[in-house]
Amino acid sequence: MSAAALPDAGPPASVAPVEPAAPHGAPPAGRHHGSAPKGPLNHLTHAVALVILFGVLYATTRAVPHEQGPAGAIASIGFLLLAGTLASELVEPLRLPHLSGYILAGIIAGPHVLKLVDHHAVEEISRVNALALALIALAGGAELRLEMVKKSLKSLLLHNVVQTVLVFVALTGVFYAARSLVPFAAELSSTAAFGVAVLWGVIAVTRSPSAVLGILSQTRATGPVAMNTLAFVMTSDIIVIVVTAIALSTVRPLIEPGTTMSMHEIELLGREILGSISIGTTLGLALAAYMRLIGRQLILVFVALGFGATEVLRYLRFDALLVFVVAGFVVANLSQQGEKLVHAVEDAASVVFVLFFATAGAHLDLPLLKTMWPVALLFGASRAVVTFVASRIGSRLADDPPVLRKYAWCGLISQAGLTLGISMTIERAFPSIGAGFGALVIGCVALNEVFGPILFKYALDRTGETAVEASRGSLPNIGHRG
Repeated sequence: MSAAALPDAGPPASVAPVEPAAPHGAPPAGRHHGSAPKGPLNHLTHAVALVILFGVLYATTRAVPHEQGPAGAIASIGFLLLAGTLASELVEPLRLPHLSGYILAGIIAGPHVLKLVDHHAVEEISRVNALALALIALAGGAELRLEMVKKSLKSLLLHNVVQTVLVFVALTGVFYAARSLVPFAAELSSTAAFGVAVLWGVIAVTRSPSAVLGILSQTRATGPVAMNTLAFVMTSDIIVIVVTAIALSTVRPLIEPGTTMSMHEIELLGREILGSISIGTTLGLALAAYMRLIGRQLILVFVALGFGATEVLRYLRFDALLVFVVAGFVVANLSQQGEKLVHAVEDAASVVFVLFFATAGAHLDLPLLKTMWPVALLFGASRAVVTFVASRIGSRLADDPPVLRKYAWCGLISQAGLTLGISMTIERAFPSIGAGFGALVIGCVALNEVFGPILFKYALDRTGETAVEASRGSLPNIGHRG
């Protein structure tokens, strides 16, 4: 099982100038370099350009049949990159994250609205997800500094335990109580329905590292909310993998009467986690040595890791996301190459993130969401409420500062690639419920993928941790405990 392996700019890092140290308590200088505020004329120009872009492609696709070969995929990539970038500029005055612009551009251009990008092109472009997830994991691991983890270890452990237990138990109960509203679960026996509810509880505890990294990449946010959210979603991935393996072994006799509980998944789990950590450590040391001794053409190294290494790891049944997180962590904490890695990933990811989230928007199945939205809204709202309650309980137990008590939950709503990957694992394990279960997951992910990043960006703005807010001098005194 390797669910997590499936599908939230500037000068070269090697010659990046050394910036002066920031004053005590201020954000690091290298992280806050937001662009100057743009005026109404800029936004009007972007809006006109976006309308013209959509209009030209709309007229072209109506006059000429869709090209389903490489040329069509390349044209779709160029269009989504340009449309996503322009849309992100238009949502900026609304204080929405750029991710929302990317996703919105993908939805409008996708096969369910204007049909400017067809299903075949979306599937072809989705191959970039492997590279995007590799960059996300490397950057996430590199941002997890050992001193930060040590300082917040108690809080991190308490939040992971409280969030996992409460969200899992509560959403299992909500699904079981509302099973009559779920088409594929309404006809199941009580025992089988409870087994499916347990699997839904597993889905509920997943988060979205890609959304968190995407927001942090845009906002250059530093501060307790940003860093604690990053540390939480990265460490919770390991917990989710463990919970998934245990759940798959436990619920099989409930869903498929006559079968017995197998420890095979648990055995595979141990091999997967230990092997992934070992490979990640080796890869991190090799990457640090390469950056120190050569330090050039890092984009080619990232492409090789994203496309080549990911496929090899998936074939060997190791967790690619965990491997790259560990590799980034090793580079940042066991060498002097951490900042170089972060800057290099940011340079490469500036384009990849646009395409990744625009494609995610194009992938959203709007007809399915229209059918499933009442149930998806019920489960999504329930999960958000329980996440909020669990965050408040965890913050109180950990004696977190007031800013974390109020906003720590906001970055935990998004779901994306990891959730869909685990859903696919469940579908393969239980084909009898797979299609309906997967459809419901897609509906819920669609809602969380749209509203989660907006909520996280709002929290970062309110706490003054983003580059723009910090430059306005609105960073509060977060060290004071109330």
